[in-house]
Amino acid sequence: MSIKHSACHWCYADWISLEEFCKQGKALGLDAVDLLTPDQMELAARYSLVCPIIANPVTHLNDGTTVGIIEAAFNRVEHHDALVEVYTEYLKAAKAAGADNVICFSGNRGSMDDRTGMENCAIGIKRLLPLLEDLEVTLSMELLNSKVDHPDYMCDHTQWGVDLCELVASERFKLLYDIYHMQVMEGDVIATIEKHHQWFSHYHTGGVPGRNEINDSQELNYPAIIAAIEKTGYQGYVAQEFIPASGRPMESLRLAVEMCTLH
Repeated sequence: MSIKHSACHWCYADWISLEEFCKQGKALGLDAVDLLTPDQMELAARYSLVCPIIANPVTHLNDGTTVGIIEAAFNRVEHHDALVEVYTEYLKAAKAAGADNVICFSGNRGSMDDRTGMENCAIGIKRLLPLLEDLEVTLSMELLNSKVDHPDYMCDHTQWGVDLCELVASERFKLLYDIYHMQVMEGDVIATIEKHHQWFSHYHTGGVPGRNEINDSQELNYPAIIAAIEKTGYQGYVAQEFIPASGRPMESLRLAVEMCTLH
């Protein structure tokens, strides 16, 4: 049986509202919409759609620094009090809305070495584990490329993320494996999925180069990748997160869902 299909509305927001995206997406084969906030899940539910992974909460330190974002998150202990506070309420809201997976980020390196950043992430995430376990919600850190899209981002290699998972040592902390980002950083996508799939709670797509459509204009073989994901026994969702061609966004999505539906 093929994986379940999701997509990220942000890729289509210039062309179509969230409600219309849900309506049209359901008609073309979506089972879910990614990266909603808890208060948006009711809208998705009107179209029998769920949200496999909830967007990140954002807050501010006393000095005005924004944290919870890609660039500033768990790899600095001075962010932890604010992050634990905002995630505590947000995780409760996500669970109340019916979600069981929430995204998080490492933050950028700055002058910090990777091991220190990893240990700092583990300290902060472990503070949330009792709540995560009580709610039965998973916190998932996204793997992003630092080569093109997110310069200096720390969680930019699968092995770093896996080592962090082992340090946290809880089934309630895993990784969002973004195929586009990891192809840019390290390649070897199928072998990585085969080796480390137990740490991946969710998957995102995207064409390489450029996060473009996942068709024959790019270098990844998505039917083979989807087959590899299915072979691991994964029963979750794969979310399309590519930038569609101007003028035909929903047709681009329909073709991507079709490509990732194995018969």
